[in-house]
Amino acid sequence: MARRLISSGSTFEQEIGYSRAVVDGNWIFVSGTTGFDYSRMAISDDLLEQAEQCFRNIDAALNEAGSSMRDVVRVTYVLPVAADFPKCWPIFRKYLGETKPAAMMISAGLSDPRMRIEIQVTARRGPAA
Repeated sequence: MARRLISSGSTFEQEIGYSRAVVDGNWIFVSGTTGFDYSRMAISDDLLEQAEQCFRNIDAALNEAGSSMRDVVRVTYVLPVAADFPKCWPIFRKYLGETKPAAMMISAGLSDPRMRIEIQVTARRGPAA
């Protein structure tokens, strides 16, 4: 199976030179995804709304790849303010609570001060997908 690139339509992808996701065989690698609503190119000030939008963006990329949140095997959360991490747990459980992927949280600055969270996932489709 050939490598396939998936775009969200974000201008950042073209400007920086990356893809929202890369499908390589049964593996799907979703880039660090922020809470931008790409249909409006806007971002909420609210951390929890950003976390929800991150997962909507990730879900859209996974669906385009023929996958879903059920296939996520690894997730990395990046938050500029480490103390914000527990506030997001209910949203993380909502999207990944059944799947329970391997996880890591990093506290680091993000490229835009409006961004309060960035999430990256790796998924693996089953052989029948």
